[in-house]
Amino acid sequence: MRQAIEEGKKALPHCLPNPPVGCVIVSNEEIISRGHTNQPGSDHAEAMALKNLPKDATDLILFVTLEPCSFFGRTPSCAKTMLNYPVKKVFVGTLDPHPKNQGAGVKILTDAGIDVETEVLEKEVLKYLKSYLIHDL
Repeated sequence: MRQAIEEGKKALPHCLPNPPVGCVIVSNEEIISRGHTNQPGSDHAEAMALKNLPKDATDLILFVTLEPCSFFGRTPSCAKTMLNYPVKKVFVGTLDPHPKNQGAGVKILTDAGIDVETEVLEKEVLKYLKSYLIHDL
């Protein structure tokens, strides 16, 4: 998760007003892809990392600083996009307090049979991410 935190910091300032999320994908105990939030309307961290995967990647474990989005905004749902890849586990730094998400991204993944662990290094994640999160609309 610490690698995902560092990856997320690369998103600033071009990702704003979106939060600077980081994602690291591991397979066979090696980091095989990384991603961070891009400018609005472009890839979120998970989508960037998934697009950069080697073609033969399997048994994917994702470390993402913020719960994957469940809804289609300017970009497709990251949680639903993950269902198109061989993802077996997702570690989430903190749940997204955005009113359109709030656990919905995790539910999409768990309903699909993907193992999800939340609040991984949450204090460290929130140290840099909290001020960028939407709590209400």
